[in-house]
Amino acid sequence: MKHESTNRREFLAQSGKFLLLTGAAAIAFDNVLAGTPEAAENYKIRDHWWGMIIDLEKCIGCGACVRADKAENNVPDGFYRTWVERYHIPAVDLQHPDAEVSPEVDSEDGGLNGFRTRYKKGDGSKNFFVPKMCNQCAHSPCTQVCPVGATFESPDGAVLIDKAYCLGCRYCIQACPYGCRYLDPRTQTADKCNLCYHRITKGLTTACCEACPTGARTLVDLKDPNDPAHEFLRTHVVHVLKPQMATGAKLYYNGLDGSVR
Repeated sequence: MKHESTNRREFLAQSGKFLLLTGAAAIAFDNVLAGTPEAAENYKIRDHWWGMIIDLEKCIGCGACVRADKAENNVPDGFYRTWVERYHIPAVDLQHPDAEVSPEVDSEDGGLNGFRTRYKKGDGSKNFFVPKMCNQCAHSPCTQVCPVGATFESPDGAVLIDKAYCLGCRYCIQACPYGCRYLDPRTQTADKCNLCYHRITKGLTTACCEACPTGARTLVDLKDPNDPAHEFLRTHVVHVLKPQMATGAKLYYNGLDGSVR
């Protein structure tokens, strides 16, 4: 095991290549097997830097993204690579205007089937939905704690998991500040959103972005100067979750309320 792990780390360090272990891009698979993924003419790994924009002003909490992701990536029941939370911020008590108001958060079945009506309109409260997933961090805590290098940062910005090397130790699950990882009960290995890597390396968008009926999710390539995301980022005030963690998160939220945790 030690010999195999060392060889893999040396391979990554010396060649700067990526390993596709779950859903390898079939279009470049011959080059991956040969240890020369950079030779694949159809995908230039260092020409991309992937992230995502989520416009909370457009999210309606329908759960289409969750359903699409489960179908696309064969996510086991009771687990989610992406999920949606509903935030309810009660109206300010006029008799105690300085009292701290804490949000109520629910996410029944991860928002898989949308949300049942629970709050009355026009009562002065604030209600909104927040989709969550792996933040594809540039300085990911999960990769730092993995004892065998099974989870790693690809040169194109995606954080991936090599299930062939994963020990199921759960260190990465504990280290993730966003709660986006879980242990797959079928394989006893870590799993999470990988930005539908098998799709984006073929020029497609992610399943969740494709399924969103309002365009609340947008896959972005931050290295592409022609990507419309650059204009959006210039003209909108976007935030990341838990900025104090300094993880270099690349999941950008428009309209993020300060109560979101």
